[in-house]
This record gives sequence, structure tokens and C-alpha cells, in this order.
Amino acid sequence: MTATVPDSAAKLPEGVALRTFSGIQPSGVAHLGNDLGAIRNYVRLQDEYEAIYCIVDYHALTSTHDPQLLRTNTRDMAASLLALGLDPERCTLFVQSHRPEHTELAWLLATVTPVSWLERTPTYKEKRESQPDDINHGLLTYPVLQAADIVIYKASLVPVGKDQAAHLELSREIVRSFNNRYGETFPEPQAVFTDAPTVIGTDGVRKMSKSVGNTIEVLAAPDVIRKQVTSMVTDTQRILRTDPGRPEGCNVCQLQRFFGDDYEELWDGERTARTGCVDMKRLLAERIVAHYAPARERYLELMAHPERIDEILAAGAERVAPWAAETMAEVREKMGLR
Repeated sequence: MTATVPDSAAKLPEGVALRTFSGIQPSGVAHLGNDLGAIRNYVRLQDEYEAIYCIVDYHALTSTHDPQLLRTNTRDMAASLLALGLDPERCTLFVQSHRPEHTELAWLLATVTPVSWLERTPTYKEKRESQPDDINHGLLTYPVLQAADIVIYKASLVPVGKDQAAHLELSREIVRSFNNRYGETFPEPQAVFTDAPTVIGTDGVRKMSKSVGNTIEVLAAPDVIRKQVTSMVTDTQRILRTDPGRPEGCNVCQLQRFFGDDYEELWDGERTARTGCVDMKRLLAERIVAHYAPARERYLELMAHPERIDEILAAGAERVAPWAAETMAEVREKMGLR
């Protein structure tokens, strides 16, 4: 996977670190969509920038209201990130609520953010449809907290897929609004656009998501992975085993690109009906099992010693504490709170 860093990132004000920030929802144990869509990129960026990664449990409260489930999911996601390659010696990993300065800054940024900006965000519109019985205030102000997450550490770069560009632009607008009113304070966060894919789920239609129930749990037992891959929808227009396949329209074939350099040869086998959908599923399942075997072992080891996970998260929150405190002191001064 590659990333495109904007030219403006090279023109940051003197003294501003080339720091990257990204948050991830505590949705439990990571699945294939999490890894291909975000985590692999996180792992690469930790060697290129001063990288900060945050498990955004405050954000999760807009839809998760079970305290024990939230705690469990947060630890599961932390263990997943560590197992899949995040190294606390090369990046900072912490839990959002361990630094309550995030919510203080979100409130202060809310005072410079017009309601109309928030009402137009795609996420708010989507959530109004997906959880119509729980349209809480947090859903509306979610983007303000998102902006606070980034700028409290003066992060200048945010790794996103191009489908998330509109959300980051809103963060930039909020920064401009604050800077115009109170003076130059925050750098406008720039997108690091990645070619990370939108991973379609096992249903062959929707984006892979636990809420939809169409995931491949890459850190689960091999038999679980095999069963989930076997259930995948393939080329719906291919009726008979002898019919030529259309790998461009087959989710199983598309995923082969991430688990071997021979995917073009495999695709040719589908086009000429030398292989069938069942063959592709079996091969993909075994490759996923083999690829994630070391991460699966690491995950189980971490979960057997949860205190190690907690120590890493606590250390991460402690590491960013001085940056958060410095930013908040500056903001309070500029807003007349001292």
C-alpha cells in the first residue's frame, strides 16, 4: 500500500512536528477489513512519522451503551493492533478516555463550529438512518471531537482513505474558524491519502463490518476463518463450474491480491474455467490462515496477560500527556479562561 503526502506538509510552520494521528473504534477483535483498510497502513507509518494511534472509546459511546462490552471491545482492539504490528517503541497507542483533555478541547472547538456544518456531515446522516431510535447529541457533535483528537497533539498529517476526505475537511474548517477568531494556534491537518481498499464483506455487497455481520475474523481459530471464507458470495453470474468467471466482479478473487503475487494467474484460471469458486475460496482461506498465524499467536499471548495490554495503553496516555497539557494551556489562555 502506498500513501500520498500533500505538498503542504513540507511547508509546515517552523517547530511543528511531522506528527500523524489516527483513531480507531473499539469494535472488538480486528477483522480483515480493519487490517487491510487501516492497520497495515498504521504499521507502515510508524516508521515514517511520529505516529499517534488512539482507540476512540468516547466516540463509541454514541452507539455502544453497555459498559462491560465497551471495556472488553477496547482491550480486544488494543490487543489486535499490537498483534498486527503496532510497536509501542515505534509509535504511541492509548485510549481516548485516558486523556480527558480531548473532551475539554471538543467543547471549546464546539463554540466556533456552526451547527449547519455538523448537520451536513455524511456520518450524521448515515447514523440517523442506521439508529433512528438513538439520535443522541454525540452523533451530531462527533466531528468536533474528531477534530479535537487530531489537533490537541498539533498533528499535521492524518492517514485516511479518499472516501474520508470530507470528514477531514470539516476538521480543517473547524481549525480555520478557531485560528481566525483567536489567532494562529493549530496547524490545518493534511490528509495522507492511502490506497487502502474498501473491503467488501462476505455478503459481497456491503463494506465489511461487525454491525452487518459480514466479517472475516483473521485472529480467530483457523476453522472459523475457513467457515467464514467458505460462506463468501462470489461471482453471482457464474452458474456452472464450467462457466467462465469474472474475477473483476468476484470479491474472493479481489482479496487474492493481498495474499500472493500470483493473483493475475489465479484470475486467468477463473476466466478460462480452469478453476472454480470453491477452489478460490479454499485457497484464500488457507492463505489467510497462514498469513495471520503469527499475529494470532501474539494476540492469544497478549490476551493471556491483559495487564501487559493495560500497561502499554497507560504508558501511551502518559507519553502524550505533556502535549495535551501544553495545547490546553495555550487554548485556555487565548480564549480568556485564565
